[in-house]
Amino acid sequence: MSSRRPRQSSSASSISDDQIIDLVGKLRQFLPEIRERRRSEKVSASKVLQETCNYIRKLHREVDNLSDRLSQLLDSVDEDSPEAAVISSLLM
Repeated sequence: MSSRRPRQSSSASSISDDQIIDLVGKLRQFLPEIRERRRSEKVSASKVLQETCNYIRKLHREVDNLSDRLSQLLDSVDEDSPEAAVISSLLM
């Protein structure tokens, strides 16, 4: 059992240090740049959160780019064409 106490929070629920460590560990698994490092390498929670924000921004840019490409593709095909039907089915 851990000797750590939950942090006091102004919200109704509080989160313990152990929960924060667990959540940061889970985030670490999703981040390619950090995941590739050896487990023995220490990475601060601050760095993990910073990298998480950067990764989310990158994913958001990729979604925007794909959306733009899809819009261009849809604009370039006839609405009644087989290509348009395939694209529409993929979007559903």
